[in-house]
Amino acid sequence: MAIVINKICPGCGVNLPNQNLAPSDQYHASGECLQIYHELSAIFIMNPDLNFRTQHAVDAYGAQHSGSKVKNIRTAFSLIGLYLAVERKYTGRQVQQAHMELAQKNLKWSSFIEPTRPYTLTVADVLGTAEEKRNDMLMAWSKHVWEIWEDYHEWTRNICKSNLKYV
Repeated sequence: MAIVINKICPGCGVNLPNQNLAPSDQYHASGECLQIYHELSAIFIMNPDLNFRTQHAVDAYGAQHSGSKVKNIRTAFSLIGLYLAVERKYTGRQVQQAHMELAQKNLKWSSFIEPTRPYTLTVADVLGTAEEKRNDMLMAWSKHVWEIWEDYHEWTRNICKSNLKYV
């Protein structure tokens, strides 16, 4: 009988079979979790849509896997994207356009303190959902990550209000 050893992702806490993958150098994530994220991204890229739902996955994963090696701009843009998607009902394409508008402003992004509440939804849940329900799970994941980052809600709303034309 083979013994299966699992690895827990330091960002989201998902428990996955250990494949001895190196941790991510861009996210606070195990290599196993990052591989799941890349699989989901590939599915979205192979099945493109006009609303560009891939952006919601990018933002949910980015916020959920923030940490010391993650650039402040990635966390800021992830939180902004989640706010726009969850509270303002922006499509992924609209979020992408907001990111481009913000990128032109050369804002200085401060560091973030990651939430201590555990996550109950992860990229693995989205990937493991049947295709016909995957978009709903993607938005549930986005909403969950946004709720966990509640200490930055007001900061995010203020950044958007001050720096975006259509918020």
